Amino acid sequence: MRILLAGGSGMVGSFITPYLQKQHEIRVLDMTEPSQPGVEFVKGSVTEPADVQKALTGVDSFIWLVMLSPQGGSVTDQDEKIIRENYQVNCLGLHMFLYTAQSLGVRSGVYTSTMSVHHRARDYYSAEEEVPLDTPSAYGLSKGFGEGICRYFARWFDMNLAALRISGPRPRERWIDERRNPITDRPGGARPLFVTDEEDLASAYSAALALVQQGHGRFDSFFIAGDEDQKEHNLTKAKRVLGWEPRTHLKVEV
Repeated sequence: MRILLAGGSGMVGSFITPYLQKQHEIRVLDMTEPSQPGVEFVKGSVTEPADVQKALTGVDSFIWLVMLSPQGGSVTDQDEKIIRENYQVNCLGLHMFLYTAQSLGVRSGVYTSTMSVHHRARDYYSAEEEVPLDTPSAYGLSKGFGEGICRYFARWFDMNLAALRISGPRPRERWIDERRNPITDRPGGARPLFVTDEEDLASAYSAALALVQQGHGRFDSFFIAGDEDQKEHNLTKAKRVLGWEPRTHLKVEV
């Protein structure tokens, strides 16, 4: 398939692209040119309708990776810039992007959500449908609204969309380092993150892309975390529906 990565030159897009290229043709919409070779590039912003239309024309599906002013799920710190950027991208930009996608016949995609849609003071996240979207952060709040926008387009525009609530996305060397030396001084006194390796993340996106090619009018959210023993995250739904679970730890000594 030809896949559009919206915001694909950012951190997560940069380290999942080489894995996705093994299966798909990749096009990136971003203000910055991607670092990977062999990637078609459309320079532009998700807040500019003409850029979005150009980027979506001729693709089969998409992954939304755009973010500005990210925050953890245990902080209330915010200012005009944080508020404006989060709503502009995570709500208005996403709504216009999905509206344009369905008008062009692109009816499937994966939305990058975050575990920060939840208040991160919990000891355990039981299941996606049982944990409230009760973040104190402006970033998590607007990302949660983004999930609601996805649900709306699935119901009323017959789109197939999956939201991945990712936790601690990390390139390989940083993942190894943080597995060995967890960061404990996190904002708001939050618990150390279960960081997720680049390859595990890429396989989650691949599985979600495959899922949204089936059926119609469907929206699902999934916990995606490098928590192989499920000490904090119930990953049952991801394993049952996507066939996904963390596997990097089986081949990389940490």
